[in-house]
Amino acid sequence: MYKDITGIILSGGKSSRMGSDKAMLKVGDETIIGRITNLMNSVFSDVFIVTNTPEEYKFLNIPLYEDIHKSKGPLSGIHSGLVHSLTDKNFFISCDLPLISKELIEHIVEFKSDKLIRYCFASGRHHYLAGIYHKDLLPEIERIFASVANYSEKKDQHFSIRNLLENIESETIQIENLSFYKDELFFNLNTHEDFEHLKRISSHH
Repeated sequence: MYKDITGIILSGGKSSRMGSDKAMLKVGDETIIGRITNLMNSVFSDVFIVTNTPEEYKFLNIPLYEDIHKSKGPLSGIHSGLVHSLTDKNFFISCDLPLISKELIEHIVEFKSDKLIRYCFASGRHHYLAGIYHKDLLPEIERIFASVANYSEKKDQHFSIRNLLENIESETIQIENLSFYKDELFFNLNTHEDFEHLKRISSHH
């Protein structure tokens, strides 16, 4: 149980492709957000959720915070999480990743690095929303928000995590050679087809 790192769950997506809040979908007897919350509570002593619909998550009985800067994508959630966290290091997880494991979270946390950001690379992709983000990132994120405040087009592009990484040194953790690694750890839930696939995978666990 880590006391010097806060566990932060991002559940601010609009779930536009799903048509309903995917965090509230049930696999077995448990909602996806409940499953991720229980997992995070087993690793970190302090866990909270960043969401713009906090009333929907009160049943989880953990702290809930909204985005301070609305409509700026995942960077909004990371910003709000860092503002409300009481620790320098913070592990962020998106509710889009329902099959992430305790072993993987602990590997990311224990990975030795002095970089302000560390996240995984697997299956040819960077997985930014399962990683460590340091509180010292706040000035840079706020600079990005301020610098593009007058943009009217392609705002999402300017508020992407990749935009943050342009000016911050980050650590990419290669995990495909680890004994516990499976492609499904980064299974990303977006569509109804994804949800049906998730139910099939989960029934075999």
